[in-house]
Amino acid sequence: MSSQAARGEGSLGGQFHYSSAGSLPSECVFEDACAGVWLYQANCLAFMDNVAENHPEGRFDLVFADPPYFLSNGGITCHAGRMVRVDKGDWDQSQGPELNHEFNLAWLSRCQRVLKPNGTLWVSGTHHVIHSIGFAMQQLGFKILNDIVWEKPNPPPNLSCRYFTHAGETIIWAGRNKQARHVFNYELMRSHNSGKQMKSIWRMTSPRKEEKALGKHPTQKPVALLERVILSASNESDSVFDPFAGSSTTGVAAIRTKRRFIGCELQDEFIALSQRRLAQALRDAGGAQPA
Repeated sequence: MSSQAARGEGSLGGQFHYSSAGSLPSECVFEDACAGVWLYQANCLAFMDNVAENHPEGRFDLVFADPPYFLSNGGITCHAGRMVRVDKGDWDQSQGPELNHEFNLAWLSRCQRVLKPNGTLWVSGTHHVIHSIGFAMQQLGFKILNDIVWEKPNPPPNLSCRYFTHAGETIIWAGRNKQARHVFNYELMRSHNSGKQMKSIWRMTSPRKEEKALGKHPTQKPVALLERVILSASNESDSVFDPFAGSSTTGVAAIRTKRRFIGCELQDEFIALSQRRLAQALRDAGGAQPA
């Protein structure tokens, strides 16, 4: 789902000029007010600055972010039995640890401002970015609640045979600050786990074929993963925000779980894909609306 949505002019090259984000356009490109679904083609830094200015007390109950992982470094991987380059796009290229971390601090600080006092933030990543994310959260005063491991039972093989096969991603779950009293639907999660406490290792396959029937995104997450995140830490009719919407898997999951969804994305290709997926999810939901 991650894209260049928060990268100002689409690159971190040279200096990191996120202050110029305010000059970029922000347009609502998908809206169903009755169902509580809005998608913006916008730079998420500028978008969140605007939200924070208009809602100083916080606006969103839950934020899920799948930011750039900075792993498009010219390496190779295996996809559908073929060797392919690890090249997600310019938005995923590393600019070095210092600038990458500065970028993470910039968007995380804004997520903190737009969360309601008891809202929570979920951020996914691999080792390329997740340690910077965790450190930035500590610097900003978030309360880290859990680190979830998404275990993939069907990862691509490691072609170099010089490393363990990469079979998981980390998702950090955090409260806005140390005083936050976060939502956790414990009994619901236990009922989804045969009556036992749910552990922090979640075994789920990558997105199924039908989830990519309307188009593909290079870092798309499975709907089941987002549904569990949303069900565990929010209630029906709550507002869910995704600053790096990509193909809007978060929006699809929000619709299916009767939450409101607000998303930001910048690239035309993924805006079009999101529009198709959100429209299909609303049709499948049969007009189900948050209260």
